[in-house]
Amino acid sequence: MDSVSKIVDSMQAAAEQTELLVPTTVAVKNIIGASLTEASKILFPGIGDVTTERLIKHYKQQYLSLNTTPSPLFGHAKQLLLALNQQDKLLAVATGKGRQGLERVLAESDTKHLFHITRSSDDALSKPHADMLEQILNELNITPNEALMIGDSSYDLKMAQNANIDSIGITHGVACGDTLAQHQPKAIVHSIKELADLISH
Repeated sequence: MDSVSKIVDSMQAAAEQTELLVPTTVAVKNIIGASLTEASKILFPGIGDVTTERLIKHYKQQYLSLNTTPSPLFGHAKQLLLALNQQDKLLAVATGKGRQGLERVLAESDTKHLFHITRSSDDALSKPHADMLEQILNELNITPNEALMIGDSSYDLKMAQNANIDSIGITHGVACGDTLAQHQPKAIVHSIKELADLISH
């Protein structure tokens, strides 16, 4: 889903509500993929636990209720998920979103039934730690060499590296090809259609 603008707007509004220096758009984009707690530490070094809790509370209010910026599926995304299901591929979500936010976007996009398992930042250690992917592998009873991580941030691809899983980087999110290439993905693509051509067969 194209949720970058909504995440940036929500974090900037939350910072203002929490009376913190509002981070730049670039700064917020650079933490997309991390859990909210981890993102808070990076954006606002040295803030205490109480302020972090207030910031996260305000962010969730913005993202879940107050911010109306749309987060549409990227073109061809639904078709690719359907095609992979028809090929009996096991599909999973590993996201820095909290569980409540994840469940909401799955419902809004009508895609929950297409995934065999989901993991959020409420269920595992924050990316780029391998915990989230390791939980998915264990739950689905597959090995790292049977899995493929597709991600649009350095957090995604670094997590895949830490879990010894091959990855593909996609540039329509927050990271450019050069940034993604630092984590040795098997390929870098620039659209869902290009990704589909590579993995759907």
